[in-house]
Amino acid sequence: MARTPRTTILHLVLTLCCILWVQNTPSLASTASAIDEFLGCLSADIPSGLIQTPATPSSYSALLLSTARNLRYVLPDTSKPLGIIAATEHAHAQTTVRCGRRHGVRVRVRSGGHDYEGLSYASVHLHKYNEPFAVLDLAALRAIHVDAARAEAWVESGATVGELYYAVGAASRSLGFPAGSCPTMGIGGHLSGGGFGSLARKYGLSADNVLDALVVDTDGRLVNRSTMGEDHFWALCGGGGESFGVVLSWKVRLVPVPETVTVFSIVRSRSQSAVELITKWQEMAPASPQELYLRVLVLNQQANFQALFLGRCGGLHRLMQDRFPELGMTEQDCEEVSWVQSTAFFGFSTTSVPPEQLLNRSSNPSYYLKAKSDHVQEPIPRDVWESIWTTWLEKPEAALLMLDPYGGVMSSIPPSETPFPHRQGNLYQLQYYSFWYENGTAAAEKRMSWVRGLYKEMEPYVSKNPRAVYVNYRDLDLGTNELDGDVTSYEKARVSWGDKYFKGNFKRLAAVKTMVDPHDFFRNEQSIPPLPTAKMMIDSI
Repeated sequence: MARTPRTTILHLVLTLCCILWVQNTPSLASTASAIDEFLGCLSADIPSGLIQTPATPSSYSALLLSTARNLRYVLPDTSKPLGIIAATEHAHAQTTVRCGRRHGVRVRVRSGGHDYEGLSYASVHLHKYNEPFAVLDLAALRAIHVDAARAEAWVESGATVGELYYAVGAASRSLGFPAGSCPTMGIGGHLSGGGFGSLARKYGLSADNVLDALVVDTDGRLVNRSTMGEDHFWALCGGGGESFGVVLSWKVRLVPVPETVTVFSIVRSRSQSAVELITKWQEMAPASPQELYLRVLVLNQQANFQALFLGRCGGLHRLMQDRFPELGMTEQDCEEVSWVQSTAFFGFSTTSVPPEQLLNRSSNPSYYLKAKSDHVQEPIPRDVWESIWTTWLEKPEAALLMLDPYGGVMSSIPPSETPFPHRQGNLYQLQYYSFWYENGTAAAEKRMSWVRGLYKEMEPYVSKNPRAVYVNYRDLDLGTNELDGDVTSYEKARVSWGDKYFKGNFKRLAAVKTMVDPHDFFRNEQSIPPLPTAKMMIDSI
C-alpha cells in the first residue's frame, strides 16, 4: 500500500508529459508529417487497438509503464516514443520495421524491459539528433514449445526467463536451460546479450545454447539461421539487442540436469568473518568443479553465499568441507529440490514459493536503478576488502554488491566463439547494483554517487585495457554514440564502450552490421555501428 501513491504520481506525470510531448518538442515539428505517415502506414495492417500514441495518454502511459523496470527513464526529462506497437503476430513486427524504414522513424524493441539504461523504451539522444522513434513491444509474443525428446525448445522473445524455466520443468525433471536468476527478464534481450546464470559454469551462457532464430531484417523479411548466414547468427548470440534486426523467437538447446539438485543460502556478517570468507571465495569458487555455482550477495552489511549443486546434499557437503571449510556449511543448510525449484530459489531467495510464481510477470517491482560492473582477474587482497566494507558498504545508501564466479566450462570456450569475450582470464564478475524507491533528485544523486564512487575505488583491482563490462549490464557512463554523417561513428563507439563490452569481437560485430544494416536503421545510444567506408576498403586490400 505504501507504494501506491508513488505509482499514481508517476502515471500522472507521464500522462502530462505525453499531452505536452509534441507541443514542447520543437525539434519534432519538421517531422510531424512523417510521423503521421508512419502511423497511417502501421494502421493499414495493424489493428488500431495495438497502436498507442500520446494522443491517448492513459492507455499509452499504461503500456509504456507495463515493463519499464527502471523508473529513471519514465521521468519527464526522458524522451518517450512517438508510438508503441503491441505486436501480437509476427507480421506486426514486419509491418513496423517496413513503415519505420519508409518514413524515417527508428524502431526500438522491448521484450521484458530490463535494459539497465532503459534503451528499449526511452532515449537520451532524441533531442540531440532529432530522431523520432517508436517502440515495438513483444510482450504478447511469448509462446514456448518444448520438445523434451529432442531436448530443444522454441521460445518467443516476449516470454520471460521464468516462463521458459517453468515450461521446461513441466516437460521434464531432467532438463534445464542456462539463463539468469531474475524470472521477469525478457528472453529477447537476455539471449541477445549472452545470458549468464547458475548453470554457466556447467553449460556456458544462454547464447552458447542457441540453435536457431527467427528474425525480421531491415527490409521487413523473416529470416532464420540458414537464410541469414552464420555471421549474422553469430552476432545475434551475444552482440547486444537492437543492432541486427528484430529477433522474434529462438530455438534453444536444453541441457541435462539431475532430477534432484541442492541449494543453500548461508549468511555471514562482518563479525562472522564475512571479509575473510569473501577473500577465500575469490580463489575457491572459480576453481570448483563445474557442478557447483556459488555466488555472493553483499547487502545490508551481510554476505549471503548462495549455491546450486548439480547433485545431492551429501556430495555438496563433502565438497564444501574439502574446498571451503571456513564457511561452516552443514548438511542442515542444504535443501534438495528439483531444478525448476532451484530457479525459483535464485529468483526469490527462498524455496518456499511454488514454481508457478515463475509465471508472475510483475513479480519484480519497478524502481530507480543504476548499475555498473567489472571483471576481476586476480584475487583482491583482504585489506582492500576491509577498506571497501568500512568505507562503502557501511554507508546508509550502500546497495547490492554481486560476485558471480566464472571458471568451469566458461574457461574452455574461446573468446571469439560468441560476441561475449570475457570467459577466459577472469575469476569472477562483479556487479554494483544500486536501487531505490524514493522520488526526487536528492535520493537519485546520493544513490548514484555511491555506485559511481565505489566503481572508481575498485579501478586498481579489476581488469584493465580494457576495463571489461558485460553488455547485459549496460552502462551509459561508459559513453554514448555520436553520428558521423548519417551513421554511428565506429571509432567513437569503439573507444568509449565497444572494446569494453566486446574486446576484439567489436570489429567483427561492426562488419556484420555493415552487411545486414549498412544504413544504421536499428540504432540507439550504444548500438553497434557499421564499419566506416575507408576502413572497409583498407581491410579488403
